Amino acid sequence: MRARGVTLAARLDALEAAWTTASPWLGGHGGDAGVPVAHLPDLAEIPAVAARVRERLGLGADRTVVALAGSTGSGKSSLLNALAGLEVARPGLLRPTTSQPVAACADGSDPTSLLDWLDVRERTHLPAGSPLPDGIVLLDLPDHDSVEVMHRARADRLLERADVMVWVTDPQKYADAALHDDYLRPFASYGGVAVVVLNHADRLGAEDVARVLADLRRRVAADGLVGAHVVATSATTGDGVRELRDVLADAARRRAQEAARLVVDVRGAAALLLEASGGDGRAADAGASADELADALAEAAGASTVVDAVAASTRRQVHLVAGWPVTRWLAGFRADPLGRLGLGGPERRRTERPDLVRTSLPGASDAVRARAALAVREHVAGALDALPDAWRPAAAGRVDGEGLAGALDTAVAGTRLGAERAPRWARALGVVQAMLLGVGVVGLVWVLGVRGLAYLGVTLPLPELVLDWSAGQVRVAWPALLVVVGVVLGLLLALVASVCGRVTAVRRARRARRRLADAVAGVAQTAVLAPVRARLDALARTRELARRAATP
Repeated sequence: MRARGVTLAARLDALEAAWTTASPWLGGHGGDAGVPVAHLPDLAEIPAVAARVRERLGLGADRTVVALAGSTGSGKSSLLNALAGLEVARPGLLRPTTSQPVAACADGSDPTSLLDWLDVRERTHLPAGSPLPDGIVLLDLPDHDSVEVMHRARADRLLERADVMVWVTDPQKYADAALHDDYLRPFASYGGVAVVVLNHADRLGAEDVARVLADLRRRVAADGLVGAHVVATSATTGDGVRELRDVLADAARRRAQEAARLVVDVRGAAALLLEASGGDGRAADAGASADELADALAEAAGASTVVDAVAASTRRQVHLVAGWPVTRWLAGFRADPLGRLGLGGPERRRTERPDLVRTSLPGASDAVRARAALAVREHVAGALDALPDAWRPAAAGRVDGEGLAGALDTAVAGTRLGAERAPRWARALGVVQAMLLGVGVVGLVWVLGVRGLAYLGVTLPLPELVLDWSAGQVRVAWPALLVVVGVVLGLLLALVASVCGRVTAVRRARRARRRLADAVAGVAQTAVLAPVRARLDALARTRELARRAATP
């Protein structure tokens, strides 16, 4: 079944894919959009339309369901018998109103599944050679003006499932508002698969038939049923029955006629979805760039404070490990800068999930928070504010400021800053510093020991180092030399360690900044960029699929 080269199955596939893509984002379906489903009643019917068409396609394509609809006394049952050439329905006093649908099935594939789907229990299989065209399933529907609500409901349900609709009226009721307002006008888009029959034409003279038929054609055109056939018939005399049968035969011969009703349904549903998705409009891209957003969020997360703390902590570690032992113990009284922020210390190193540790970073200033909020709004607003109403998220669906702040803090806390321990070279220098300190202590103890013995009257000579200079000899006591060497070299080594520590601190700070930037970018991607992009991508795909399903 095709319509201008596009198969009905392809249209239906596109409609179902479009609805699957769109439904999580539309109001009342995904739970995050701003327009409740009560405001989108037509969209809510799209799954039912798709399911009905899909089910109908699965029942075979060689059967054309023709529904005879009309009011009480319009002669539907008699007309069905005349078309079938057999008494299928019992008209007249024995059956003054039609309460249950009746089916007359011409030759073709087994219609059992189709009739079960239609829920038609009274069914007659016409013999071979019946005047009813092959492939036709002719239904006599319950009267649409019945006082029984169930009768009207059955008629309406079958009208939704019919391929060709035949509206049967008579000279007394052809102008009734109930027929035109409640049925013909609402089905105006189905003019190509609709027939309007003026039955009981034998009750009028020839001139009256022509006049009433012309008036009926005018009213049908005014109702919007462009292309609908208007036929005058008489089930009693057989006038017009052949013409009506030819119309039905034409519908059965041309399979496009069978698909026309379903194509209209699919195109109509796709057009509704396309309209709700902004038609041919294009959603604007996000305003602020991802880099600008990440920079603003990094500042709001206190990344600069953490980077400075990494540098200060590294210098402190180097001083504690490789500084001059006589003074470096003083640095131990100062708290670790990373520890003050909840980002360092043995507690952090011992935990198995450092990403769950919360920081003690000071809150961002009002200016920084405002900049971050503005960056988020600029990135989100440019995209979401240009969306169609049905696709816009409610306030709850926008970026959660508190949740974003918590995610940023968790990301900072979970980042491996690379400043947990002193560098290896500093630890190696610390070993050398300990040796130099030992040398100085040995020399000092030696000097003090000799002086103490001299005070007690015991004289011990101090070994000396004799250096020959051009000006003479210079004698240096070995204990004093050990003290000087231990102190001077220790101080020089501490100075070298301090310079190298500053270089290492800068290098670690740069690495920490990169890692923090990656962590913050991950939060921005998860909390801001990905949801916006997912919504825009879903909208673009929905539009593409809906256009494919709705194409003429």
